[in-house]
Amino acid sequence: MAVIVNLDVMLARRKMSLTELSEKVGITMSNLSILKKGKAKAIRFSTLSAICKVLECQPGDILEFQPETEQSKKHQ
Repeated sequence: MAVIVNLDVMLARRKMSLTELSEKVGITMSNLSILKKGKAKAIRFSTLSAICKVLECQPGDILEFQPETEQSKKHQ
């Protein structure tokens, strides 16, 4: 299972920096960077809600599911 984080895409669409999002949402730059790079293991609904509120978007605009291919399953 692969969940892709498109936070950088939404930031670009809103012409907003990660620093500005961090200030408006009240989440550290470090945690937002981990999320943006797709390295986060989980995200709280309250965090996702706050990000969506600031970026005026839906959770599906930030998170995307891509099923594993048979090829990627063999390499695990």
